[in-house]
Amino acid sequence: MDKPKKVKKPRGRASLIPNKCIACGARCQSSCPVEAIEMNEKGEPIIDQAKCIGCQKCIKVCPAQALEMYFTPEELEILKQLAAEKGAAGAEEEEDSEEAKLRKYLDQYRGVWVFVEQTDCIPAKVSWELLGVGAQLASALQVELCAVVLGHNVEKLCHEAFAYGATKAYLIDDPILHHYRTAPYVEGFCSLVEKYKPEVVLMGATGLGRDLAGAVATRLQTGLTADCTGLGIDEKRQLLQTRPAFGGNIMATIFCEQRRPQMASVRPHVMPMPARKEGAEGTIVRETISMKEEDILTKVLEVITDASHKDSIDISGAEFIVSGGRGMMAKENFRILQELADELGGVVACSRSAVDAGWMPVERQVGQTGKTVRPKIYIACGISGAIQHLVGMQDSDLIIAINRDKEAPIFEVATYGIVGDLFQVVPAITEYIRKAKATRGTPKVC
Repeated sequence: MDKPKKVKKPRGRASLIPNKCIACGARCQSSCPVEAIEMNEKGEPIIDQAKCIGCQKCIKVCPAQALEMYFTPEELEILKQLAAEKGAAGAEEEEDSEEAKLRKYLDQYRGVWVFVEQTDCIPAKVSWELLGVGAQLASALQVELCAVVLGHNVEKLCHEAFAYGATKAYLIDDPILHHYRTAPYVEGFCSLVEKYKPEVVLMGATGLGRDLAGAVATRLQTGLTADCTGLGIDEKRQLLQTRPAFGGNIMATIFCEQRRPQMASVRPHVMPMPARKEGAEGTIVRETISMKEEDILTKVLEVITDASHKDSIDISGAEFIVSGGRGMMAKENFRILQELADELGGVVACSRSAVDAGWMPVERQVGQTGKTVRPKIYIACGISGAIQHLVGMQDSDLIIAINRDKEAPIFEVATYGIVGDLFQVVPAITEYIRKAKATRGTPKVC
């Protein structure tokens, strides 16, 4: 007697739900193993039903849940029949087994950590800026905001972190951490992560922070998004990490869906400085590092800081910046910007085009590949306003743009715009300020 033929479970076909796609960047298309998805001009998927094999990979990667499985009436009847035979609970458990494992793994991680960068116990201000945005993330996740302090004789930084919003500080205080070296800092930081399992880790995108963040992410086998300009939390507890992509032409939002912790670095002055609360208290968790000095291959012979160079100027901390771009035409023309900066008590900066032309040194560059600034006043002279430059200065308190081209993108972010010849406008502003200062300094005669 022939055995009854086993009914094959229908897999269905992927289908787009109208008006739900957010054009995330073709994540569904890249996940399809049979190339059944093409993107239209709006960035929405067009699914070839004949090619679709119902693997559901596109559905799983869609951040907006804009895709669903479509079954014909006949297939729905077969599914109903199979569910009755096996039991809906068993079928659901089989389908969700991998998802359940992932959820169990992700649920182990809780908390938002901010690495407090320091040199000789002098903290980097970006650490406090990250505690500000970290507090918002921790509130959205309903978890603790914690600081991580590594170094030697640096316990006072834990109390400083409490003043900027942290409620707990993880401290490893050891002589081998006095000077930054990659190996011991990675060992110390990763030992804390492996023991306490934070959900989110934030670091400053400084020279030190970039080195440490990349090494830590590699050791922990998790994702890292560098130079973020925006951070948020979605309904799935995922860290939304926004940064410029494709040469700065678009802003991309990046997820780390299947690994923890979620790591991001942020450049100085991108996030606002939070208010300092004197007398704030928190819990210090003291840990030790297993590594010994003889285990470390590198030795610090001498530390040379930027401050040791007489001509060094840190534009990232300036309150008034006069910046020049391609419209300055030549190196010697930056003299008129220096005169204006001197009257304002500020510094001269530039766009990448001025650096590429050899008119200004690279340490004066503002933008995606330069420095991020947040001055009280930013005066952009002859700068068109490409996105690569805007991401470095768009959070300035007041932006004044001077450009001949009234269609220049810089005017879109400017508080005040002047359409005109900068070689006439800038000297006129400088002269006006000089006269105003002279008048203010002259006693009135009664």
